[in-house]
Amino acid sequence: MSIFSAIMDKVFHHPTAAPAPAAASAPAEPQAAPAAPPAPAETQAGEPVDVEAVLASMADSKGNAGNWRTSIVDLLKLLDLDSSLSARKELADELGVRVGADGSAEQNIALQKAVIQKLADNGGLVPDSLRAV
Repeated sequence: MSIFSAIMDKVFHHPTAAPAPAAASAPAEPQAAPAAPPAPAETQAGEPVDVEAVLASMADSKGNAGNWRTSIVDLLKLLDLDSSLSARKELADELGVRVGADGSAEQNIALQKAVIQKLADNGGLVPDSLRAV
């Protein structure tokens, strides 16, 4: 699974994203073939997922979630994903972010913006306050 797919999965399938109970919960299966493009993020009721509300809920439940609104490292940690330089380099390659040196503040800022924009592009509701970071 790609890093961005893992981000989408954590955000769009979080319990606060889809409050309606699922009919059945199937275990995740390894994908043998390339994955299809992700479907738009919608709750079971057909409502788009409020990305900020989901992330804020996750941050509240963890107590100290850092500055996930502006830091790609803190966002990845909030989602319990690898935030190492190699993971961020892989995510940058995946999203086509080619700004600054690997691991630089410039690249990390661009990467944060790209992740938020990509969540919006895939059907998430993202307020301007998160886009303007």
